Amino acid sequence: MSDNKRKASLILADGTVFEGRGFGAEGNTAGEIVFTTAMTGYQETLTDPSYCGQIITQTFPLIGNYGVNEIDPESRGIAAAGYIVREWCEQPSNFRCAGDIDTYLKKLNIVGIYDIDTRRLTRIIRESGVMNGAIISGEYDKNEVLEKIRAYKVGEVVSKVSVKEKEYFPAENAKYNVVLMDYGYKFNIRRELVKRGCNVTVMPYNASAKEITAQNPDGIMLSNGPGDPAENTISINTLRELIAEQIPTFGICLGHQLLALANGAKTEKLKYGHRGGNQPVRDIALDRTFITSQNHGYAVVGGSIPTDVGEVSHINGNDGTCEGVRYKNAPAFTVQFHPEACGGPHDTSYLFDEFIKMMGGGK
Repeated sequence: MSDNKRKASLILADGTVFEGRGFGAEGNTAGEIVFTTAMTGYQETLTDPSYCGQIITQTFPLIGNYGVNEIDPESRGIAAAGYIVREWCEQPSNFRCAGDIDTYLKKLNIVGIYDIDTRRLTRIIRESGVMNGAIISGEYDKNEVLEKIRAYKVGEVVSKVSVKEKEYFPAENAKYNVVLMDYGYKFNIRRELVKRGCNVTVMPYNASAKEITAQNPDGIMLSNGPGDPAENTISINTLRELIAEQIPTFGICLGHQLLALANGAKTEKLKYGHRGGNQPVRDIALDRTFITSQNHGYAVVGGSIPTDVGEVSHINGNDGTCEGVRYKNAPAFTVQFHPEACGGPHDTSYLFDEFIKMMGGGK
């Protein structure tokens, strides 16, 4: 059993303090406090680059019961600023288990806190909205910490998580060449494309339209990623140029938002976002509701999409926000949720097949 009983505190921007115990790396960290309702897939959650600059709260009370491994990560590290759980499992059990979550966080230098009331914390965020906070190890000066917390801003995060140079991933019996724009992509997006016969070239977020078209892509995939979509002016301007090229395009999460902004639509920050593996979404064309995996704090304003440019294709079943757009001015469609869903439900993986059809289907 662990002797990890060191004191740690979670301080919120409104002055609320939770006293708990530290796990993972020892130290202090600040970030935007968000919560996810996912019951499994905690390693995929931790390694999702979309959490860059945020401290993740797991609403499920026991985390780490099946351990960690080298297969499940969705990126090369952890971009999140910190981790909050009610309880972590010290003796995980699973045939794939290669270690415990405490050791994993230590290895990747991620500060965590446990033994706090995560239900109370989640209620605060739901009522007040997402707010900044900090995990502090040991003693602290509250006023000094609050000053730093309130000054914190999640900004310039896409550049932190994107590749610096293009990377190539070939498929067996490849039929298509796809450029995957990396705004903080999850590995399973690439895997879903490769297993469908796509050679994938991962390009940095700031690649120019000329550099992208020089790859002679049959299609362009716009990935998920962190932060305020409107801050990414370079990527938005690039997508605006690419619209004229009429290359089949599929966007997920941040990619969905960026293409909407490039087409003259607007985005808005949600009160506490949609994060978890149980979010209902209605596909308007199919008149079916699917359970989806989501992780976003911003949404496209459905009514802001110019009617001659595109139309809302998917709607969130809980709050009615826009969850997808099908475009009329280009062979393109985008969704706010994660059809690659790893971990999460696989209900909407059919969208990858639609993308394949858009690129030529029987090619």
